[in-house]
Amino acid sequence: MTEVGAHIAMIRGIRVAGPGREFLIDDEPVDIHIAAGQIVDIAPTGALPAGGDILDADGAWAVPGLWDSHVHTVQWALASEREQIGDSASALDAASRMSSVAPLADGRRVGTGFRDAFWADAPTLEVLDAATGAAPTYLINADVHSVWLNSAALARERFSSPDGVLREEDAFEISRRINAVEPSHGDRAVRAAGDAAAARGVTGIVDFDMAWNADAWGRRVGDGFATQRVEFAVYPADFARAVGAGLRSGEQLPDANGLVRVGPLKIITDGSLGTRTAACTHAYPGDEADFGVMNISPNELIGLLTDAVSSGFAVAIHAIGDRAVSSALDAVTVTGASGTIEHAQLVRHADLTRFARLGLTASVQPVHALDDRDLVDGYWAAQTAVGYPMASLLRADAELRLGSDAPVAPLDPWQAMAAAVERTNDEREPWHPEERLTVDEALGASVRSAIRPGDPADLVVCGADPHAAAGSTLRTMSVLATLLGGRVTHIG
Repeated sequence: MTEVGAHIAMIRGIRVAGPGREFLIDDEPVDIHIAAGQIVDIAPTGALPAGGDILDADGAWAVPGLWDSHVHTVQWALASEREQIGDSASALDAASRMSSVAPLADGRRVGTGFRDAFWADAPTLEVLDAATGAAPTYLINADVHSVWLNSAALARERFSSPDGVLREEDAFEISRRINAVEPSHGDRAVRAAGDAAAARGVTGIVDFDMAWNADAWGRRVGDGFATQRVEFAVYPADFARAVGAGLRSGEQLPDANGLVRVGPLKIITDGSLGTRTAACTHAYPGDEADFGVMNISPNELIGLLTDAVSSGFAVAIHAIGDRAVSSALDAVTVTGASGTIEHAQLVRHADLTRFARLGLTASVQPVHALDDRDLVDGYWAAQTAVGYPMASLLRADAELRLGSDAPVAPLDPWQAMAAAVERTNDEREPWHPEERLTVDEALGASVRSAIRPGDPADLVVCGADPHAAAGSTLRTMSVLATLLGGRVTHIG
């Protein structure tokens, strides 16, 4: 019986459903032969002998290993330890639920996932203090761009706020502090989360954790993390340290078993839709002076990108509102930087073609489109740019990558693909169906390899044909096995 950790020499009787199937003459099962972590041959079933362990697929379907291109790894891993309050109906409800939450080891009560944009009442210091008393209590918005703290938490962190709500950089600082658990604790959580991701076919992640990730990933791999390939970001606060350490985007991290590479310089240029800080062309309803927030000026952004280019770093530019996206594209035009625009949730029509012309990738999170559709119809009703574009970007010849922004949305590429293909996850009609992707397009944006000789043996054995799957089947796809470089990381 095949077990996790086994090195597979052949997958027998598998149908190729993802990228790579175009090289086969029909849909009949084949044998995929593997050696030294790579696919070395694809042959008719039984045509060639196997030289080691065999995984019998019994006619199941294979796709290349799946990537999540936007993960806040430690926050995602620790989310299971925090009170889930995403279904809170009001500020009063959320505060009341936190009153009975047991403190964590560090004495903090932490809840996560609230979305106050849907509440009729507003978060206030008085409401949270009345419910939670002297126990330091922290509620993290689903979008991570705001946090709601009681007086005890504000005093502990040495912040002040009349309503208890901190936004943008202050909110990020609070997240950094509560994510800074003892390393062995965080590493155990990350390993468990990696196992869960492997069970959904994930073989690679791009880590946007707001910390110094070079030491952390070397340590985690040394302690046994082995379920995904990782590209980790560097933030501006640590950029000089990264350059001084000789790091460059794309280079492998030493002593990490070939699993970890240096990723991009991550720059957060604006806020979010849920916190009403995404930088937009037209004002938010109810305040003619509220156009969102630009966290970084155009000149500052050009300076950061210039430094990135000269130091061998790609960039990942967080830009949600259309003003922020335009600013990012302008800065890339001036500097010649390469990399991604992260989120791109509101894009001017004229900017769609600029992605491809500048060689930039749009890194988007399809589940956000469904979670936010009601907010868009309210907060962005006056906007004239394209909301949550996907097909429009592809039609403009831009490269697309899918991700989750976990823990903002579940780290599950099948949910992301289903959201991209269906543009709905309930009984309602698809939201802006003109932006739907085909299954092939969604799969192509979720992988970094193909099923063909010479490519990595990062493979997912699926219990159903993705091309024949309706939205619900695609969303809950049965993953029978996951291989990373031919090594089994999950077996169903």
